[in-house]
Amino acid sequence: MPTGSAGMTPDDRPSSTIQPQSVPVATPDIPGNPVNPDGSVNPDSQAGPDNANSPANPPEPAAPRTRRMRRRVITGIAVVVVIAVASALALVSVNYQRSAAQSAITKHITQVYTKEYQAKAAADLAAKKKAGTYTEDHMLTVENPYGTNTTSLYVYFTTQDAVSVTYTVTAEGYPDFTATAYQAKTYQKTHEFTVLGLIPNAKNTIIFTLKTASGKSVTKTITHRMGSLLGWEETRVTLTKENTSTKLGNGLYAILGNDSEGQDYMFYYDDNGVLRGEIPILYYRSHRLLFKNGIMYFSVSTHDIVGMNRLGRIVKWYSTGSGYILHHDYVMDADGNFVILATKTGLKTMQDYIIKIDATTGKVSKLLDMGELFGDYRDAATFASLASGSGSTTCNADNCATKKDWIHLNTIQMLPDGDAIVSSREMSTIIRINDLEGTPSIESMIGESTFWKGTGYEKYLMTKDTSDGDWPSTGGQHTVTYEEDDSLKDGQYFLYMFDNNYGFSPTRPEYDWAANVEDIETKATSGTKSYYYKYLVDTKANTYKLVRSITVPYSSVVSSAQEYEDGTVITDSGKQGIWGVYGPDGTLIAQYKMKTSKTYIYRVFKYDFEGFYFAKG
Repeated sequence: MPTGSAGMTPDDRPSSTIQPQSVPVATPDIPGNPVNPDGSVNPDSQAGPDNANSPANPPEPAAPRTRRMRRRVITGIAVVVVIAVASALALVSVNYQRSAAQSAITKHITQVYTKEYQAKAAADLAAKKKAGTYTEDHMLTVENPYGTNTTSLYVYFTTQDAVSVTYTVTAEGYPDFTATAYQAKTYQKTHEFTVLGLIPNAKNTIIFTLKTASGKSVTKTITHRMGSLLGWEETRVTLTKENTSTKLGNGLYAILGNDSEGQDYMFYYDDNGVLRGEIPILYYRSHRLLFKNGIMYFSVSTHDIVGMNRLGRIVKWYSTGSGYILHHDYVMDADGNFVILATKTGLKTMQDYIIKIDATTGKVSKLLDMGELFGDYRDAATFASLASGSGSTTCNADNCATKKDWIHLNTIQMLPDGDAIVSSREMSTIIRINDLEGTPSIESMIGESTFWKGTGYEKYLMTKDTSDGDWPSTGGQHTVTYEEDDSLKDGQYFLYMFDNNYGFSPTRPEYDWAANVEDIETKATSGTKSYYYKYLVDTKANTYKLVRSITVPYSSVVSSAQEYEDGTVITDSGKQGIWGVYGPDGTLIAQYKMKTSKTYIYRVFKYDFEGFYFAKG
């Protein structure tokens, strides 16, 4: 069962998003108070210094002109005070209403991620299906029946002929959205699927094209007035560079972690920058989407991973329990179990554990404490984190001024042979771990050699192959991704990543990044460039070589890079709320800018959703 906010530990509990309820307080009617409870001026209270108009010190009679001026001043003050009080009360009312609405939404979403809620939603849907006969001329449609995608529409109907179903969503002022619905068979007579892409607060026209294997087709049209979003996100983000020349591949951009201090969501946007899905989660963020056997898995809090089916129903629940906090990344191993980056609660270190959740039993087990491999380094590191010196005492899954963030793992990849590759932001190093689920040990490392000099761990470093020229080492890289290729020699593979190009290691204050790495940025917000990097790794030669690089907008932390199936490269410069699409030659094809709820977008990955929402091929 999801733990929700109530199941959070002191190590990861977010600050309250609901402001204390403010209520108007009547001003006491006491001598000397110039304002009455209704906001008007009390003419008997215009006392001067030292109680000058008390009975013992009667005031001198004022001249008529002076009295008129005083009345005007008093009237003016009254008007100003009334306006100020009214404005303050209005602001209190608005804030109270927003807090109340947010509280209601959060309470509802907490219920959504329970087995009871999902079972009842399924039963209600089954009853609706049983209550009528639904055909292409009389479809059953239900808006967001499981509470997991605000702008989605459940559709059910039968046809006499076996057909495929393609739908187009149109709404005034927005580009059309077209997709072919997933079905177990390409052509079938019973149709049950989710329509994505409806525009909120608008009349949506949905055109269904039903096509037989012989090519015969017919269209059916319905309309649906979609309600409001639960969140604050834009229905259409800004295109800072609009694609005018390249047909981008099918799919949707999943915005994974537009982190906020309020209710959190995952969003889907299309190539036109139009919102096509709003997926509420419990809190924190989703880090990536994993697919297996028709189920989509994603994190919905710092403790919970769920599995959702094609219709939006949550059918699987997994929890790290109270002993661990999930952060940054997770993948599946060869058996479909979840391998997760974690923080062990109750310790003075953070983001240095790897755990496993058994997909069958839900059992949580420790795979590795990174301190077991880097104990001397950990012990020598300064007690610090990115939050050090900020004055903050708040701890969350990513940052904590009262913990030692000595390694800060931010990516994990499982390899076919059982090894794992992890990325350390604090070390700006990529680490390959032998036999993660057996007897782990350090296989090799890729990182700046001067950073490791004299630590005793430099022996694990692979050699930088500069035969085609040198390049700056990475600074705080994210989303390091393992990639095989049939054209490569035995023992070779690719690694690509978002190189933040940010040289800052608070647990190693003696190390000068600027003096050792050319052109590396050292400011959190004022840098000029980050990179997409791609390495060719040769395990037999023990070398790595830069084979591709694209300069992208700067982001000191978070961010992502992805090689998409159509040959494009997608990068998210998270601190700027920008994601871009680059062609094979590095040319920027399209760029999107989203308003950030707090400080950044954690990741942007594009998914084709084929075999899940959409038909394959």
